[in-house]
Amino acid sequence: MMSTRRLPSLFLSHGSPMMALEPSPARSFLAGLGARLPRPRAILVVSAHHDASFEGGRATVTASPAPPTIHDFGGFPDELFAMRYPAPGDPALAQRIVELLAAQNLAVTADPTRGLDHGAWVPLSLIYPDADIPVVQLSIASSAPPEWHYALGQALAPLRDDDVLIIGSGSITHNLRAYFTTRPPIDAPAPAWVSDFTAWVAGRLDTDAVDDVLHAVDRAPHGHDNHPTPDHILPLFVAMGAGADGQSLRARRLHASTTYAVLAMDVYAFGEETVAV
Repeated sequence: MMSTRRLPSLFLSHGSPMMALEPSPARSFLAGLGARLPRPRAILVVSAHHDASFEGGRATVTASPAPPTIHDFGGFPDELFAMRYPAPGDPALAQRIVELLAAQNLAVTADPTRGLDHGAWVPLSLIYPDADIPVVQLSIASSAPPEWHYALGQALAPLRDDDVLIIGSGSITHNLRAYFTTRPPIDAPAPAWVSDFTAWVAGRLDTDAVDDVLHAVDRAPHGHDNHPTPDHILPLFVAMGAGADGQSLRARRLHASTTYAVLAMDVYAFGEETVAV
């Protein structure tokens, strides 16, 4: 049965896996976000760390009834590796996603074994800590253009009418080389090359400049400095497509902060539903 409400789509900057453990403004914001949203019946996460371009070139959606927690990182404390996010999966939702995308000539395969990577479970462990809402995860394809990801989001938009929360999980800035070069503290201020980029994106989203945002890496100030590779901005385009009404994104910047100076942690909502303030 379809709901009379319509959930927004979200873009989350998930930052470092240590967000699960370390205090920060972004962590505090995400820890309160679930209470501000209508409770979904299921969650679809499009994660920057599930990249079809490096996994056989075919987009996949998780179809396990009990997706495992993937610790796809190294060099972090044992406490982080001990964390689990035991949310149930939703094979029926995975199959519906396959059908929705196939109807738009977007090929995707259901994967019955893959679990949830940290782009999904770290933010979800803060937003919905009880892990009692079914979760499926869909891959990006970093070899595909921004327009492909926007079309992916548009094809998924009907799920919002069925109480499915669509989340693009990436990062509004993501230059790890810049971090490892200087290793700034978690509360270090953002340099201009980071803040100028995020301000440009925010301004273009405010004016529904879809094409500009899709090509922000090429057009925005310091675009390539903030995204040496496209993987972490591509989930933004999926969330935009899922929330768009024609060319109107109804974008709302729900949160803006930085961690470690170079990782901007912006969160956006797209679409009709108002997120409580």
